[in-house]
Amino acid sequence: YLDPQQKGDIRTVIYDFQTGERSSTELFDQLQLDDHDSPVFLALPDDSLLTVFAQHGDENLFYYRISEPGDPTRWGPVNQFIPSESTSLTYSNPHLLTGEKNRIYNFFRGLDNSFKPSYVYSDDLGRTWTTGNVFIDVPSEFRHRPYVRYVSDGLNTVHMIYTEGHPRNYDNSIYHIYYRDGFLHRSNGSRIASLSEGLSKPELGTLVFEGDPDHVAWTVDIELDKQGRPFTAYSVQVGSAGLASQQGGEDHRYRFAYWDGETWHDSQMAYAGSRLYPREDDYTGLVALVPGDPWIAFISTDANPSTGEPLISQEDGKRHYEIFRGERNGSDSWKWTAVTKDSTEDNLRPIIPKPSEGKTAVLW
Repeated sequence: YLDPQQKGDIRTVIYDFQTGERSSTELFDQLQLDDHDSPVFLALPDDSLLTVFAQHGDENLFYYRISEPGDPTRWGPVNQFIPSESTSLTYSNPHLLTGEKNRIYNFFRGLDNSFKPSYVYSDDLGRTWTTGNVFIDVPSEFRHRPYVRYVSDGLNTVHMIYTEGHPRNYDNSIYHIYYRDGFLHRSNGSRIASLSEGLSKPELGTLVFEGDPDHVAWTVDIELDKQGRPFTAYSVQVGSAGLASQQGGEDHRYRFAYWDGETWHDSQMAYAGSRLYPREDDYTGLVALVPGDPWIAFISTDANPSTGEPLISQEDGKRHYEIFRGERNGSDSWKWTAVTKDSTEDNLRPIIPKPSEGKTAVLW
């Protein structure tokens, strides 16, 4: 990214754990220098990959390409889809459901310049697309934008956690819904509305955490356990009520919630430390949950996860974000072990791919 000729490039990097070899393929030349534009990959039934990416709301379209079967270094042409002329599009979250004859739903933000969670779908494995609708509305004079995280069982269900808006604009709560067989449901299975109709307001979903001016939530991650039940991690900014912009965000907490089939269990999992930088009081180092395993998590924090004490590196005397591995003891307590320690730079945004053959990779 230090090379001016590569700034804003969309690239795929392949790392072979068996040989240690690495290769990189350019998917799009200098789209935009913005982390909202990061591509997402979806495995297709013929062993090819679909990749989808878009600018940060500056265009009315998303881009997509499909790889050769079994060869993620060779890709077909760059294609575009415009959901509507007035769309202002960002984010891409494609999910394939085998129980719907391999229909792919791509959830994004911004149909018809709405700032709201929206969707399109494909019935030919991503070759062509059809516009859906906005599926979480926020009736307000201010154009609030719910932040959604998605996870799918790959069969017939997509789970979602979401907020009412951006935490700088709203004292967010956390809600859960899931999509199945054409309808959006509450956690207990009761129907709310069809996907095409959508939710008329965020409160129609199941409340997981109730926010207030001193406890403002933001979604981070959601996964499914081996029984297909959702569990989630999210952040909460604590004690900043009444403070002007850029003056809060010195105390964040990570919280963990899981659905046992009848109710949500929600509790604090760790101290998340301070904001990443003043312009965004709610930005944290983030959490990565292990797919299928609600007992293990990895976090980035610049505070001791158990006590909240600032982490000061012995190497440079500065406060840095470090990666910790957490193991859940019982229902609501966590034991934390340092993965990085006394760093001279921040360790941020852990990511965990789906485990393979009992092995888990952690990237940050």
